[in-house]
Amino acid sequence: MSGHQRLQWLALGLLATLLPAIDTGMPLSWGAICLMALTALKLREARSRSELRRSSLLLMVITGVMAALLPGLGPSLIQLLTTLLALSSLLALELGGALQVRTLLGRSLRLLAAALPLVLVLFLLVPRVGPIWTVPMGQTARTGLSDRLDTGSIADLVAVDTPAARISFANEQPPPPEARYWRVLTLHSFDGQRWERLPGEDRFDALARSAAGAANQQGTGAREQFWLAEPTLLPVLPWSGQGQPLDPDLRISPDGVLLNNRPPIERRAYGFTDLSAPATWKRQPPRDAALEFPVGLNPRLQALGREWKDTLAPADRVAAAQRWYLSQPFRYTTKPGLLPGPHPVDAFLFDTRTGFCEHFASGFTALMRAAGVPARIVLGYQGGDWVPQVGGGGYLDVRQSDAHAWSEVWLADQGWVMVDPTAWVSPLRITAGQPVSAGQTPRQFSPLGWTLLQWRGIDLRWTGWVMGFNRQDQLALIERLLGKRHEWIGVVLVASLALCLALVLPLMRWTQRRRDADGLRRELDRCLERLHGLGLDPLPGEDLGHFCRRAGQQRPDLDGVLDELARTYLRQRFGPAQPQEERQASSQRLRRLRQQLSRAPAAAPNPQA
Repeated sequence: MSGHQRLQWLALGLLATLLPAIDTGMPLSWGAICLMALTALKLREARSRSELRRSSLLLMVITGVMAALLPGLGPSLIQLLTTLLALSSLLALELGGALQVRTLLGRSLRLLAAALPLVLVLFLLVPRVGPIWTVPMGQTARTGLSDRLDTGSIADLVAVDTPAARISFANEQPPPPEARYWRVLTLHSFDGQRWERLPGEDRFDALARSAAGAANQQGTGAREQFWLAEPTLLPVLPWSGQGQPLDPDLRISPDGVLLNNRPPIERRAYGFTDLSAPATWKRQPPRDAALEFPVGLNPRLQALGREWKDTLAPADRVAAAQRWYLSQPFRYTTKPGLLPGPHPVDAFLFDTRTGFCEHFASGFTALMRAAGVPARIVLGYQGGDWVPQVGGGGYLDVRQSDAHAWSEVWLADQGWVMVDPTAWVSPLRITAGQPVSAGQTPRQFSPLGWTLLQWRGIDLRWTGWVMGFNRQDQLALIERLLGKRHEWIGVVLVASLALCLALVLPLMRWTQRRRDADGLRRELDRCLERLHGLGLDPLPGEDLGHFCRRAGQQRPDLDGVLDELARTYLRQRFGPAQPQEERQASSQRLRRLRQQLSRAPAAAPNPQA
């Protein structure tokens, strides 16, 4: 196996390490897998330089496809190394394999460095477009919140300590633990046991035509908060409920749900601005479903609610529910067991009084509806671990185990008000996090875990600076450079490209001169390979001139050819600089001499025959 083949196999192996991380729900991922399989088969049977050249180019294409599928920092570093190896293999093929691997890698790095100014100009100034390759093919199993609330659904999720999202803040100051509520879904429909979303709540296109008003405005200021959310099956994303999204593919629904117009099976980066502005969705009037309650179910709950409705104002009914929760011997646990009987909410509120956040939120919301107060369930995450970064700053690490449910009630003079009954029963769940409240020990990170968290922070910054560089960031950069005069963008782009060419062209000319010399060496290597087939090999340390004279004595029929071979190469390689035409003529003479050697017999003819 030749050296350039080893480089290609190594590049292919590095790309193969990324296969477990790609999502097979996107058609582009299957294209990448097929291309890798075809490249492996091609490498196994490749014999000629042209075949190896095509396989090297295929590796670069696969690297580009993997970059579209996996934009994180780790995959990007692997993709950069793969590109370097594929380019080195291509250089080895073009230069005749005469250079060492270290030299090839160095030249490849210089070529990539030469392309960097042009890449930066294109990255900063060319208009941004959204991805067109992330079309989902079907649903695959994901860990995350469901679009319904069943008994035990969140309790089961708490046992899964996988990442959900990472959040960075412009002021590098996270909110206090009691304020870390990250909303995802609102649930209105209630059948006495299960809470579900209303039909059409995740219709992004329908919402775009609705009269949601200022809730759907796109932010235009500086980014104050940056999110990186893991893939899910739902077209919604977690957020704080405050601010305006900077991405046009995001929209805030009238219920305060952040809708995602991209396939949810991809990792999503997005930012917010105007965090101090009033949240307009909080003033959206309640739906009729916010007061619906199944007839004939949970009679004790309905009786208590009617008592409050008949005697108290709406705000006082909420306060009465809080006093009642605090007066009862409720106990927080992640394993409450099944609720007995046909009236599960009654059984929880008045019998077992043992449950999880879903039980407390469900019971309170049902009580408020029975009391005539519009109410709904909110699913999301509560908490998150602040991870300080080496060098300053940090990020908030939100896990699936931080899944939480709470309530929102409608008060005419205040709008939608958040109420978390779990905080009444188990304040440590809110202030200390899920592990403490569940009777476990706080998260302890090993050195490996700490290193992983640091890497996730670096990946978050990379995503925010590079992958999160959207159209709004681009316009803000242009305005800082040019002010409001966007008409100069074309001039700046052309001037930048001209500057890049002015820097790159001298390097290309130098590379061309080196390529001419290497092309001459490549033709010489091919002649030496033919002489090896004729049984003529140079001795260790023997120069070309002495070898050709000695070989001419062994093969008198090739003496003239060998003499011209030595003179042509030595004059062009070590003589005074020649014009381009002369260098090409020397290479052609060597090629003609190689053809003559190819027609030579394997052994010299016998003069006595």
